[in-house]
Amino acid sequence: MLIGSKKDTAKTPGAKTADIFDVTTADFETLVLQASMDTPVLVDFWAPWCGPCKQLGPMLEAAVTAAGGKVKMAKVNVDENQDLAQAFRVQSIPTVYAFFKGQPVTAFAGARGQGEIKTLIDQLAKMAAQGKPDSINIAETLPLAAKALAAGEIETAQALYAQILAQEEHNVQAYGGLIRSFIAAGDLEQARYMIDDAPEEIAKNPQFDAIRTAVDLAANAPQDGGEMKRMEDALQNNPDDHAMRFDYALALFGAGRRTEAIDALLHIMRRNKTWEDDKARQQLLKFFDAMGPSDPETLAGRRKLSSLLFS
Repeated sequence: MLIGSKKDTAKTPGAKTADIFDVTTADFETLVLQASMDTPVLVDFWAPWCGPCKQLGPMLEAAVTAAGGKVKMAKVNVDENQDLAQAFRVQSIPTVYAFFKGQPVTAFAGARGQGEIKTLIDQLAKMAAQGKPDSINIAETLPLAAKALAAGEIETAQALYAQILAQEEHNVQAYGGLIRSFIAAGDLEQARYMIDDAPEEIAKNPQFDAIRTAVDLAANAPQDGGEMKRMEDALQNNPDDHAMRFDYALALFGAGRRTEAIDALLHIMRRNKTWEDDKARQQLLKFFDAMGPSDPETLAGRRKLSSLLFS
């Protein structure tokens, strides 16, 4: 529901406790940003006339209450705090941000199911349970976060990237790593949200182009297995259909089958290294950029590419 279409001015009652409370522009920094240095804070942007807000709000409150103080929840009435909503580029409601260590670590717009909400709260609680020092060695923490993400330890990676951003808010590697963590979790909506909401200093960094590529590539995953099966059958009948294999590689990468995607492009290069003006190699380099230079599959893929080029 877009902000501005008021239909119902009756306020929805909410449980106000030590863990669930209203915030305004005046006390947002204290009650959310500063408070999130110790405990994750979920921020629910809502309005009294918003029907979906009346459904989502109580579910969020129930999940936060069940967390027993491990996560807090701040409620922002956008009608009364329009400047705050504009500051966070809230275009529709409900919109929910989660803050930890003074930084947004995730966000979503629209309704969510109870299971998804519980998963989100559990992830935030795990972040807080990592036992974080006031100051960290960023140069050492970045590879640890990348290693955790490559191993599928998404919550650990997110916690580490959040630590870095709390200390260095415009660290493009950490911001991009956080986006990659949402891609790995299959949450492209949140990944795109962070792309669109990136601070200007990060958005203009050339390294950020690789993050955008990663999201675009992930979006190429087929919506069902039928399309992938069709491609596989076509390649069985015509192994030298390089155009089909190229599309198949994009679909594989989008589906998270990255090693297979790399091998599909290398297959094209073995048959025809200069096919369509070096298209397969150029796409392979985009894969490596999207995965990140320290990802094990990037390193393995680069070794395979070098072996092919210099054999």
